[in-house]
Amino acid sequence: MRNEIIIQDLEGLDKAAGEFLGKIGDSRIIAFFAPMGAGKTTFTTAICRRLGVGDTVCSPTFTIVNEYLTASGEPVYHFDFYRIDNIAEALDIGFYDYIDSGHLCLIEWPENIVSLLPEETLRVNIKVNDDQSRTVSWDSPSKDSL
Repeated sequence: MRNEIIIQDLEGLDKAAGEFLGKIGDSRIIAFFAPMGAGKTTFTTAICRRLGVGDTVCSPTFTIVNEYLTASGEPVYHFDFYRIDNIAEALDIGFYDYIDSGHLCLIEWPENIVSLLPEETLRVNIKVNDDQSRTVSWDSPSKDSL
């Protein structure tokens, strides 16, 4: 089933993040496919805020991964693979340890490590519309793929 959320402006961001979290079910590995400036980090920040993350959420462009704690003490891993030059760099940070942890993994620039993404990865597209609103879309995983 195709899902879609339209984010008209920044004021609608938190509501959209809440709606997104309510619709993704048990998905724990979420890859955001979008061009530069589409709002991957902004949407990730809103998701973290909805989960009660108290830390400042910022893109881990240079560190590759940031770890945050939700209000309930659960870790959230936030990846940014924009600067990855080869797959070995992702493996060197222990990528599989993170995604096998069962904790929420939010991945920016998954295009650079797509061969490492497990089948159960929720692939989310963010599109910038002509009016500068954003469309966040994804296909719900089928029960057979879980």
